[in-house]
Amino acid sequence: MPIYKTKLKSRDEIAAGTMAFRFAKPEGFEYKAGQFGDYTLIAPSETDSEGNTRSFSLASAPCEDDLMFATRMRDTAFKRVLGTMKIGTEIMLDAPYGSFTLHNTRIPAVFLTGGIGVTPVRSIVLQAAHESLPHKIFLFDSNRRPEDAPFLGELIAAQKENSNYKFVGTMTDVEKSDQKWNGETGYITKTMLVKYFVDLTLPIYYIAGPAAMVTAMRKTLTEARVDDDNIRTEEFSGY
Repeated sequence: MPIYKTKLKSRDEIAAGTMAFRFAKPEGFEYKAGQFGDYTLIAPSETDSEGNTRSFSLASAPCEDDLMFATRMRDTAFKRVLGTMKIGTEIMLDAPYGSFTLHNTRIPAVFLTGGIGVTPVRSIVLQAAHESLPHKIFLFDSNRRPEDAPFLGELIAAQKENSNYKFVGTMTDVEKSDQKWNGETGYITKTMLVKYFVDLTLPIYYIAGPAAMVTAMRKTLTEARVDDDNIRTEEFSGY
């Protein structure tokens, strides 16, 4: 796999404690929506035992001009350097990797995400609209509050670009929010899913989020008699 150099173009806060970082797309770089890359800081001003490399989903869609990833900003040397580096700073990119990509049949796709786990799904949703794919795509996205939900406005608005795509957001701690929320509340459950699907065994499911959520969602689907071959997962540990 080639190693690329890429420069930071911009960074923005996209949710409480969550930043998106945009980089120049290296010439000739290609990837599939939903894949990830390994990013390595070059001669950082500080480091720690966790090292100078992290894996991040490519939250940008292949049709977009830049590369982008998003992450929760916690207090590590890597995140401190990332959060303060100057625009134009170069980093190393080893990519693409991963198979958390949309299947090539017309079976409905259901994404079950929590927190930063939505990042690869942003790529998939935007690319599906760009390519006018025929897949029925449902995104169930769980967060504590609207303020904590990465790309919330963008993922809601994407429904206007693709009539085959449905966004179902749910908030587990909405009473602590300063924003109005008219969507679902509570955790993603079988009861919530059956509001939108008569037969839960029909779709292919993609689960992305914290390890505990991935485990809980897989258990819910298994109890609903979903074939294990129709469940795909990606865990986000909060690095």
